[in-house]
Amino acid sequence: MLGTDVQAAALAADHEIVARTRAELDISDRSEVFAAVEDARPGAVINCAAYTNVDGAESDPDGTADVNAAGAGYVAEAAAAAGAWIVHVSTDYVFDGTKASPYVESDPTGPRSVYGATKLLGERSVALSAPDRHTIVRSSWLFGAGGPCFPATMLRLAAERGALTVVDDQVGCPTFTAHLAPALVQFATAGRPLGVVHLAASGECSWYQFAVEIMRATNTSVDVRPITTAEFPTPARRPAYSVLRSERDGLPVLPDWHSGLADYLTARVAA
Repeated sequence: MLGTDVQAAALAADHEIVARTRAELDISDRSEVFAAVEDARPGAVINCAAYTNVDGAESDPDGTADVNAAGAGYVAEAAAAAGAWIVHVSTDYVFDGTKASPYVESDPTGPRSVYGATKLLGERSVALSAPDRHTIVRSSWLFGAGGPCFPATMLRLAAERGALTVVDDQVGCPTFTAHLAPALVQFATAGRPLGVVHLAASGECSWYQFAVEIMRATNTSVDVRPITTAEFPTPARRPAYSVLRSERDGLPVLPDWHSGLADYLTARVAA
């Protein structure tokens, strides 16, 4: 999903790109990663690959770590060996979600799930493997036209059911991948900023509020009811509040999540 939009953003900026699908490159295989990077000889590498099945990760910690932790390190190591800048995408799930105000880069981490823990290990692997040549971008609640996502799921369920129940006590920043992608390309091109940055859609909402807006924006008539996390237990614990904001100067500001949803729905129709 993100990789599709990063390709489009890179092409729009007149870059030559080499894109590898999961079937073409297993990032948990160090030798494959090094061979792919050595063959491409890139000026920059953007790693959009991750094990993102948050609940599935709880029963597959080793497989999740192979991709999110070890694999992230291999990609950064290979990029550094080639003299390329590495842009690595991370997540709001590295935080515990107990803060009552937006998380900034200097806030202490405390993941509550296998997914979040392995993504944090991946951040550390990237920083160690390419200490002077990395940008780690934490974003959140990604959705886009290039893959399965929350809006698509809600619209499918709305067509199948007379009512939906959606969690209302988890709050974050739904971020449209086509809005995030140009910033990733910008970081890769500029070779900065160094270190961790937070970049997510402006505004904030709960999953319930997001679902209500999806139905309103698509004129879908369905009853959407709020529930608590306790009423919808899942294998993985999710942060209750994980809004991301940056304390660093000079970063792009992404549009509000409402704009992201509108642009997503336009892209969805076009597809």
